[in-house]
Amino acid sequence: MNLENIHNIYFIGIGGIGMSAIARYFATNGKLVAGYDKTPSQITASLEELGVEIHFEDTVKNIPSSFFNKEETLVVFTPAVPKNHLEFNYFLDNNFTVLKRAEILGKITASTFCLAVAGTHGKTTTSSILGHIMHQEKATSFLGGISENYNSNLILGDDKISVVEADEFDRSFMQLSPNIACITSMDADHLDIYGDAKELEKTFLDFSKKVSDTLIVAKGLPLKGLTYAINEDADFKAFNVKIESGKYIFDVQTPSEIVKNIEFHLPGKHNVMNALAALAMADVYGVSLENIKQSLSTFKGVKRRFSYKIKTEDFVLIDDYAHHPTEINAVENSIREMYPDEKVLVVFQPHLFSRTRDFIDDFAKVLSKFDEILLLDIYPARELPIAGIDSDWLLSKINNEHKKLTQKNNLIKDIKNSSAKVVVMLGAGDIGVMIHEVMNHFLNADKYEV
Repeated sequence: MNLENIHNIYFIGIGGIGMSAIARYFATNGKLVAGYDKTPSQITASLEELGVEIHFEDTVKNIPSSFFNKEETLVVFTPAVPKNHLEFNYFLDNNFTVLKRAEILGKITASTFCLAVAGTHGKTTTSSILGHIMHQEKATSFLGGISENYNSNLILGDDKISVVEADEFDRSFMQLSPNIACITSMDADHLDIYGDAKELEKTFLDFSKKVSDTLIVAKGLPLKGLTYAINEDADFKAFNVKIESGKYIFDVQTPSEIVKNIEFHLPGKHNVMNALAALAMADVYGVSLENIKQSLSTFKGVKRRFSYKIKTEDFVLIDDYAHHPTEINAVENSIREMYPDEKVLVVFQPHLFSRTRDFIDDFAKVLSKFDEILLLDIYPARELPIAGIDSDWLLSKINNEHKKLTQKNNLIKDIKNSSAKVVVMLGAGDIGVMIHEVMNHFLNADKYEV
């Protein structure tokens, strides 16, 4: 399939973070783009501003007429689309070219020099940092989050270099052809897809074999490649790490030289690791360390990755996408580092029944570390309920007296009833929408007025 010959591209699940980046790419490159999504969002609104026609009811009659020409139309879908989706089945039954998002990303990047960031944690932030560094090289970056620097999940460049987030979900990253790749972590996740941790590790190994030039891995992973680490021997080593005026300052030893006093504004040692991984990839590509250092100092972060929504002397509200125990632990460590003497309330919305079941004890352990816990119902995403797997069960395992189940309509009241100065809202479901209601309430009201 030659993308040059395709004029119309229809997306089923166009509002997804990965899908929308590709839709934006095609729309800005002169293709006719339209699509369906379940609900309106800021992402769909921003696509509509580009002239992309989007509807929110699954019915064939809403598909624009131009897209019924199967010779000129490509249909792209996300694996999260249910098998009984009417529009999806219409295109399949009528022999349209229907491809997964990952297959399209693979085709777009196949003719580029591709830098791919993989890993169960850290890949969105790392690829966003790398995209910011590589912007000066005119790379086009497809991100799994909204970059604060560009207010987009697409950093548009030319067609010679690509930066991509290599997603292990549904083995999507096996569609890519990376020249330089990084693997940040291989913790067990997506066991609904892989079955067990060994199968997940095997798939990461298979991905590593697709890397044509250089593989870079966090030290300690069971893979051969250049290594990176903080304060321990590695090919890329960060050391002299300190916090000054709310930002990190650190030095880096590369295989050939030392760069001193790098400034980086994201909180948490895990983000120093992410910055180090991006530095390593850009250095291997050939960007000067002075230019990398400058880019790291101006990186503003990724939306829903330790995003401050309110930051005053009396009240702090933080939004984060963390939905796996390792990610939640990293957020908790970052908060304790930034606010060591403050009471911290976590609002957590578990994501997927299967993930809650598979990591129940790990979730309970890490949530117990917060001073207070408010637990929302499980966000089902692509799953049907599993008997006995619910937030009541998770709550019963949390070893902390200050814990409570809450509902969306009671959330603001329950937060107001807390004396915590720092509130962090975590999860990959619609808690990312709820945060705006919470933020607007506390910006316009006295938090302590119940």
